Amino acid sequence: MSGYYVPFQAAEREFTEKRSRFIGQIWRISDEDEARVRIEEVRRKHRDARHNCWCWRLRSGGERYSDDGEPQGTAGQPMLHVFQRRDVTDVCCVVTRYFGGVLLGAGGLSRAYGKAAKDALYAAGTALMCRWTLWDIPCPYALLDRMKREIAACSGRVEQADYGAEIRLRAAFPEGEAEKFQERLTRLSNGGLAMASAGEAVLPGEPVDPYTRAL
Repeated sequence: MSGYYVPFQAAEREFTEKRSRFIGQIWRISDEDEARVRIEEVRRKHRDARHNCWCWRLRSGGERYSDDGEPQGTAGQPMLHVFQRRDVTDVCCVVTRYFGGVLLGAGGLSRAYGKAAKDALYAAGTALMCRWTLWDIPCPYALLDRMKREIAACSGRVEQADYGAEIRLRAAFPEGEAEKFQERLTRLSNGGLAMASAGEAVLPGEPVDPYTRAL
């Protein structure tokens, strides 16, 4: 199942290095405009900080970074390298530094900003974005819990549930897994229930530790 990796969720992590406070934040983004919005949000929130350094990387091929007043090459670039090394795209990261009065030197700054980005990515986790098939599944109320277990057993998940005279579930399955669920559905309902195709979508899978997954 081919795809590409993105942050699983937004995350924030903080640490102190020689009295300087580093706050790393990360988000999944879809385009440059969204990255700019996130960067401006952090700038407003931490307007009293000495530096709000940032980077973003898009699957479409674009990537940028800013040292925001730190010595050239000591902040944005080490942050960006974290995502390049782990092959994570559609990501925006901002690291805020509250200066603590002790100079870190170029090497110390590079390590600190890289650590802030790495810590934020570890907290967010990564997810494999790939193509899923979508299906509408009628479900009697009495079978709801069993139906959810059967969907999960086929690597699927419930994306939506509409409650009426009976429940209609919108379920997503990785490519090739829906057929396995159809067999289970037939057995579960004694042939009385059938699911209907609702198209396809590119969706994130389950979170994966970005520092243990194979590259």
